[in-house]
Amino acid sequence: MGRYKCNIDAAFSNSLNRTGIGICIRDQDGSFVLAKTVLHPCFLPVDVGEALGLFSALQWLSDMQFDNVDFETDSKLTVDAFLSNRNDTSEFGCIITSCRSLFKHLFSNSRVEFVRRQANGVAHALARDTAFLTSPAVYYEIPNCIESIIINEML
Repeated sequence: MGRYKCNIDAAFSNSLNRTGIGICIRDQDGSFVLAKTVLHPCFLPVDVGEALGLFSALQWLSDMQFDNVDFETDSKLTVDAFLSNRNDTSEFGCIITSCRSLFKHLFSNSRVEFVRRQANGVAHALARDTAFLTSPAVYYEIPNCIESIIINEML
């Protein structure tokens, strides 16, 4: 009770030269709470895009003072790097270091977990649709692109 699930994913469009990030928050019953899309107007490397997705989610939820959050992403590389103590000076590593810092200082009862792509469909659909948007968005009602997915998961 009282926990939130935050699904995160990134989608990449080489033809549009964009990277989209989808973030969806649901409560302990799986009901929609909030969603956010973040648009990067460039084609990022996959590891960097996925790490930026986690960073964006951590930053957004910390700004709203959420805790008791299970952050879920289908990027095993991102989760493994986040959970390790390895120091990496690449762009990806610097983003992961920032994620660890935010998490350590602002989340006391939360975790970052890997989930299979099938369990991350909501965030993937949001991220994919972000490539066609002109700016980031926050959704207080369920966006059309994920409504059927959320309803089906709650059945």
